[in-house]
Amino acid sequence: MEPRSGCPINAAVEVLGDRWALLVLRDLIFGDRRYFRALLTGSIEGIASNILADRLVRLLDAGILTRGTAVRGQRARYSLTEAGIQTLPIIYALGNWGLDWRPGSAELRIRQQLMHDEGPAFLEELMDELRVRHLGAPPKPSNGPSPLERLDAAHAAAAEQDQREHG
Repeated sequence: MEPRSGCPINAAVEVLGDRWALLVLRDLIFGDRRYFRALLTGSIEGIASNILADRLVRLLDAGILTRGTAVRGQRARYSLTEAGIQTLPIIYALGNWGLDWRPGSAELRIRQQLMHDEGPAFLEELMDELRVRHLGAPPKPSNGPSPLERLDAAHAAAAEQDQREHG
C-alpha cells in the first residue's frame, strides 16, 4: 500500500483517516471483537457488511491486522499487529478530544474518561495486554484487574446506573 506522497501524516491518514477503519479498530481493541460477524453485529454505529469487509482488507493490506486462516467449520479470527496496537495512542487522543468537545452518553464515555484519568501508564498497560491477546506475548505480572477488565467494569457500572436512572 503505497501512499500518495512521502508525508507521514498523509500516509497515516490514508490508512486510518476513515471513520469506519477507526471504529473497527476501536471494536477490536475495546470490545475484543475478533470475528467478522462480531464486528458487524457489535457495531453500535451500524456498519454495512460491504464496508466492514472493505475496511478489514485495507487494514490487513496496511499491516494493521492479521487474519487467521479459517479451517472448515471455523471462522477466521482477526488480530492486531504491533502497528495495530500502536494505533491505541491515536484512538486515545481522538477520544480525549471527543470528551472535551462533543456530547455523548455517560455509558459510552466512561471508558475514555477512565483512560484519561489514569493517564499514560494505563495506556502502556493496555498495550501490553493487547500484545498478550493478539500477539501471544507472555503476560506481565499484575496486581488486580487488567486494564480491559477495569474498562469493562466501569462500562458495566455506567450502564447499570443509566438503566436505574432511565429505566
